Amino acid sequence: MEKMETYCMMKPTAGMAPPPSPCANFDYRSVFEDLPEGVFTVDMGRRITSFNRSAERITGFGRAEVLGRHCWEIFRSDLCRRDCPLERAMRTGETRMDQDVIARDRGGRPHSLRVNVSVLQDELGRIVGAVETFRPPAHPRPRVPVGLSGGDNFAGIIGRSAAMRRLFEMLPDVAASDANVLIQGESGTGKDLLARSLHQLSPRRNAPFVAVNCAALAETLLESELFGHEKGAFTGADRARPGRFELAGEGTLFLDEIGELKPQLQVKLLRVIEERSFERVGGARSIPLNARIISATNQNLERALREGRFREDLYYRLRTVPMHLPPLRERLEDIPTLVDHFVSRFNHRSGKRVRSVDPKVLQRFSRYAWPGNVRELERCVEHAFVFVKGPVIFARYLPEMAGYQPSDAAPEKPAGAPKALDEKTLRWALSQAGGRRAEAAALLGISRTSLWRRMKQMGMV
Repeated sequence: MEKMETYCMMKPTAGMAPPPSPCANFDYRSVFEDLPEGVFTVDMGRRITSFNRSAERITGFGRAEVLGRHCWEIFRSDLCRRDCPLERAMRTGETRMDQDVIARDRGGRPHSLRVNVSVLQDELGRIVGAVETFRPPAHPRPRVPVGLSGGDNFAGIIGRSAAMRRLFEMLPDVAASDANVLIQGESGTGKDLLARSLHQLSPRRNAPFVAVNCAALAETLLESELFGHEKGAFTGADRARPGRFELAGEGTLFLDEIGELKPQLQVKLLRVIEERSFERVGGARSIPLNARIISATNQNLERALREGRFREDLYYRLRTVPMHLPPLRERLEDIPTLVDHFVSRFNHRSGKRVRSVDPKVLQRFSRYAWPGNVRELERCVEHAFVFVKGPVIFARYLPEMAGYQPSDAAPEKPAGAPKALDEKTLRWALSQAGGRRAEAAALLGISRTSLWRRMKQMGMV
């Protein structure tokens, strides 16, 4: 067997027999064999223990060829080298859902897959392996008007604030074009989600979406990661390997944290964009660039231009269409909608049946600055799901929130609450409080008697 590079974990020492696998004796074939998705399982050494018929069809590998081999030898995906979902699941117990990867089939051709990963446990709850399902990305949903779901969910992006609605209005036109896009916004605002939405709404939706985090790769490796390399190009290059530009093909190349790119690579990237071609490291053959480029950064690139840290000509090449994701503190009215979305997601993942959050939770959320933005809000809700036992999330289930100062003043209306006490407002508050009038009144900052009187005036009781 050809020696393969290992990126996610150490190989067993040569000459040592692999450890016995607790999950190897379980027959998963009867469960997974006829599923339309590809399914395979691995033991704790990431050796493949089962491989269903759909997996054979999608990859081109036969079951007999893969059983007992390491999964990275078969799939050779872009994540095997940096963030293997299986390895992470077995290390943390974390489930990974709908993750896009670029893998290679039996003939070495790159293809896009969407994967889900979960751990396998024995009767004592110990992790003994993992299962991954995978499929080519389904055809995306038809393009829909901005008003879908009341205008608060467009192409997977959540928000009802004026800033987010302006963004929703731009999305279809920007997605339909081939123009380079520069997404700017603080960490945690969802720049990668916006980039994926642009890809899924575009004519390139069936081609790969390839992401590169320019800040996560060493400078010495970034050029090879972007452009690929030929065999012998440098020490350790024992075989030729395509880079992300090449793997993206006719799809989308997402350059995240572009502000971290070093000056030497800025020059090379500018040349590639202008000439629409590139060469592998150590190679002389010109390879056409067919992918669309979407970039993102949490840095102030205008300041970087003034300080000479980022090239002006590259900036304007990347910034054909600028898009800005506002921080969560500037769109607090989106918090109730985002919380509902995360509650629904974690209900599905955990099997719990949380119905609502206590009004005091929304009050606390509306008074917080959210330095980690939407990502921090998601982690807060996830933290609460660890401890919640009933249908309501109370403030005691929340994590410590850096810099939060509780107020002794009268309760404020949470972000997203309508201002006028009309029927729509009252029904909104009652819905948020699960029909409990005392909590609905607290949510609106009025007494229970005032709420009842107003409901009576409107014929609601």
